[in-house]
Amino acid sequence: MSHPLRDRACIVGIGETPVCRKPGSGRSETALQLEAALLAIEDAGLKPSQIDGIMPFPNLGKAEVFASNLGCDNLRFAALLTLGGAAPVAALRAAAMAVATGVAEHVLVPAGWNGFSGARVRETAASDPDSIPGAAIARDFYLPFGLTAPPQWYALMARRHMHEYGTTERQLGAVALAMRRHAQLNPAALMHGKPLTMEQYLASPMISAPYRLFDCSLESDGAAAFVVTSAERARDLRRAPVHVMGAAVGQPYPADEICGRPDFHRIGLTSAAPEAFGMAGVTPADADFAQIYDCFTFEVIQQLEEAGFCQRGEGGAFVESGAIELGGRLPVNTSGGLLSHAHLLGVGHVVEAVRQLRGEAGERQVAEAEIGVVTGWGDFGDGSIAVLRR
Repeated sequence: MSHPLRDRACIVGIGETPVCRKPGSGRSETALQLEAALLAIEDAGLKPSQIDGIMPFPNLGKAEVFASNLGCDNLRFAALLTLGGAAPVAALRAAAMAVATGVAEHVLVPAGWNGFSGARVRETAASDPDSIPGAAIARDFYLPFGLTAPPQWYALMARRHMHEYGTTERQLGAVALAMRRHAQLNPAALMHGKPLTMEQYLASPMISAPYRLFDCSLESDGAAAFVVTSAERARDLRRAPVHVMGAAVGQPYPADEICGRPDFHRIGLTSAAPEAFGMAGVTPADADFAQIYDCFTFEVIQQLEEAGFCQRGEGGAFVESGAIELGGRLPVNTSGGLLSHAHLLGVGHVVEAVRQLRGEAGERQVAEAEIGVVTGWGDFGDGSIAVLRR
């Protein structure tokens, strides 16, 4: 018996603004998100007034602000999911649930920020401890020892994996190089025209061992959005729909404390991935590509393992083999991802998955792509995953 949510909802519109890394862009985060939202709504062949559900990114806007600016005069569904970078894919699941049950007809999911010209993540964390996941734990046990920024927190996970499984710096570099190679095929990517060699990667400045400069995602300005509707309504809209086969969300335990976990390597995706694939009725081996939230290079390796694309401890060898490059067994982050395209808070990964399944990715198109996976990563390991098909 199939899951009641399988194939009941579709992504029918996508939008993405140009991205940049320059001070004083002059665009507010609300303006960026509204531009992406209008592009997604137009792409779907809808009018803004037809949007009756909105799920903005936490801390970057309220549904009412979008509704009033877009002219959505019948807002029936709104929600915020506080899962950091896992929120957009988690929002896709919630939006699918809303349209499948009739709570809303067309749900908009926007996200965007001035991640370069505005307040940087590392600056916010250092000046405002309450902004850090698990604020009380971070204040008492992390900040006093100098762990004030994401590269330092996540380096703990990478180092433990390297100690237990022999994961190497060159394997982390293989992730960075694959993302950069894909960005050379994406004219919209910030790192387009800027190839990267292993020698350059290894010579780049150390940020927080084992993370070098090119292990860290880009700080950038930009926004992206997508629109979800029911499979029945999708048949009458402009673009070929991308069906949501399965989706799930999970958290590690404890969610906001890294070092005290009974299973150090268990993350939200560990439990969410089997649920999503079970709902979809497929296995990881059926995926033609994956858009993996790549805040740092090791998190690509870890999520590939915990999602079931390879066994725990084998992710380093998997990426080093070329499997994640275009033409490999599982092309990953075909746009260049957060590492080489732009950091759009995870919504860009959904947009790229839709492009691939529509066959609109140009030079970076995965041949005959039918099934794709997209993940989200938030805080200290919150995970979300969706299995999509054309």
